[in-house]
Amino acid sequence: MIFYNKFKKGIVGGMWILILLIMVQCNSYQSSVSLQNGDLFFVTAKETGLSGAINNVTQKQKAASFDHIGILEKEGHKMFVLHAAPKGGSQKQSLKDFIEDQKKDQQNVVVYRLKPEYQKSIPEAIEKANSMLRKPYNFNYILDEGSYYCSDFVERAFREDHIFTLEPMTFMDPKTGKINAFWEDFYGKKNLKVPEGEPGCNPNGLAGSEKIERIGDL
Repeated sequence: MIFYNKFKKGIVGGMWILILLIMVQCNSYQSSVSLQNGDLFFVTAKETGLSGAINNVTQKQKAASFDHIGILEKEGHKMFVLHAAPKGGSQKQSLKDFIEDQKKDQQNVVVYRLKPEYQKSIPEAIEKANSMLRKPYNFNYILDEGSYYCSDFVERAFREDHIFTLEPMTFMDPKTGKINAFWEDFYGKKNLKVPEGEPGCNPNGLAGSEKIERIGDL
């Protein structure tokens, strides 16, 4: 009987440990940041490839180096990220899957939030973002009403209240003062002129908005 009771207690204790481990695993993509509806997720840039090329001509601050952005939508206890990505276009993705995708590419997510006086814009922005879902990704990075790239998607979502602004795009390499070689080749293969000076936006530019503030890492 004593052996049985000890065995039973051991089983129960083991089950509780297993449950705790599962709970930790299920919530491993979250952080100490208390997320709010309408939070903005900025994804850190890589140093090479398209990510590095975007960052090379758009980075404004040493502390801000991003190549992707999405909007958090909370539905009860469920959380989703509204964003435009090369794979899947404009989409509504679970927060867990969004985080896992960034981990695969060894990129981090930094949370920004609209300052209190601008948060009234969030409900309408989320409604607008949902209306833009299922559109293809804009691989030319030239404004188009039929397709969107990531920062374009977010800027449009908040456009009604002018949270972000479009600015003349630049593809100049700050080290040489000339069009970055990556972008010369990128647009050359598409038989397009580099859209230097045309209106647009990018994640680093949006991160520099005075209407949002950095909350912390996810």
